[in-house]
Amino acid sequence: MSAFTVGYFVGSLSSTSINRKLAKALVKLAPEGLALREIPIRDLPLYSQDYDADYPPPARALKQAIGEVDAVLFVTPEYNRSVPAGLKNAIDVGSRPYGKSAWDRKPAAVISVSPGAIGGFGANHHLRQSFVFLNMPALQQPEAYIGGAEGLFDQKSNLTQESTRKFLLSFLNAFAGWIGTKLGAS
Repeated sequence: MSAFTVGYFVGSLSSTSINRKLAKALVKLAPEGLALREIPIRDLPLYSQDYDADYPPPARALKQAIGEVDAVLFVTPEYNRSVPAGLKNAIDVGSRPYGKSAWDRKPAAVISVSPGAIGGFGANHHLRQSFVFLNMPALQQPEAYIGGAEGLFDQKSNLTQESTRKFLLSFLNAFAGWIGTKLGAS
C-alpha cells in the first residue's frame, strides 16, 4: 500500500474533549502507510465573503494544510443534532472563494463521538451532506458512530475497550483502502 497523509479535524474545540482523546488514539492506531496529522481550526475567523478577495493568514494556512494532505478525517461530536459551529466554519473557509475549494476530490471519512447512545448520528450525516456539494468522496462503510464514549478512556486517555480498539483499527484500514481506490494507488 502507498503511504497516505490524512489531515484530521477535531470538531470539539475543547482541549479535553472525548473527540480529541479519540483522535489521539487514532494517531497511535494508524496502520503502516497511513500518517495522521491534525489540521487545527480553533483560531479561524468566522467566514465572511469579504475574505474571498484576501483571506486572513489563519484561513490561508487552513487551505494550504488541506491541500498538502491526501485525505481528510473528521472526528466530531454532535451539537444540537448537527455539526459544531467551529467545524462548519472550517468547512466553509476551506470551500471558498467559490470555484477554489480546497476540499475538491479529497477522500473523506467521519467518526462521530458522543457520550450519548446514538453516537453523534446527526452530525455524521450532516457532514456527509456537505461532502456531496464539496465533491468529497466519503467512506461509506464501516460507519462510525461511537456512543457512550466517556467510558472508553482511562485517566491517561488510553483506550480501555479492546472491541473499540479493534473496530477503530478496522475503520482505519478500510479508510486507507478507500483512499487508495480514490487516488488510484496500490
